[in-house]
Amino acid sequence: METVQLIALSMGVAWASGINLYAAIAVLGILGGTGNLDLPPGLEVLQHPGVIVAAGFMYCVEFFADKVPGVDTGWDTLHTFIRIPAAAVLAAGAVGQVDPAVTLMAGILGGALAATSHTLKAGTRVLINASPEPFSNIGVSLAEDTLVLAGLAGAIFYPVEFLVFLALFMAVALWLLPKIWRGVMFLFARIRRAFGAGPQPQPPSGIALKRIPAHSGAQMQGDA
Repeated sequence: METVQLIALSMGVAWASGINLYAAIAVLGILGGTGNLDLPPGLEVLQHPGVIVAAGFMYCVEFFADKVPGVDTGWDTLHTFIRIPAAAVLAAGAVGQVDPAVTLMAGILGGALAATSHTLKAGTRVLINASPEPFSNIGVSLAEDTLVLAGLAGAIFYPVEFLVFLALFMAVALWLLPKIWRGVMFLFARIRRAFGAGPQPQPPSGIALKRIPAHSGAQMQGDA
């Protein structure tokens, strides 16, 4: 592979792993195992049938868990300790063993990129879970799955275009993450207020959340 292709594959698999690790592993494994993609030596293990089956099974589990309100947030929380380290390993493996410094750099950048995409996904899901209906979770989850597949295809077959997309993604993420963080903190404060703990929080600008009624006991105290 050329340098640009290696960079795109390395950062692409890291970015995708932050959103859906098992889909990224399964797609690369299937493409490599069927001869549609020459995987770098550090990623050839992904085309082992056992790895493909394991990744495919876990993808099926995540496919359903990711679409249930509340369960998706618990799943994302658990996978904070799985997606990011795995993404760093995959990113390092994608560049091969040309230079230990380059391999380490790819692992560091890949882990940071996966942390960004994972945090954006997890934070968005917390805000979406403020809505009582389940359809928004299903729609967002399907959109994420589609985005991962499209992003991997772009990283493999259109590396330059994918790197441009990745730069735009990072710019949007850096702008959006502080807003998501404020929205999540505001939501948690309202939940505490609903159970009578803490003052009524002020909503952050640019994020609209549904009203959570105050706890009846706390309301009676206020009336008194």
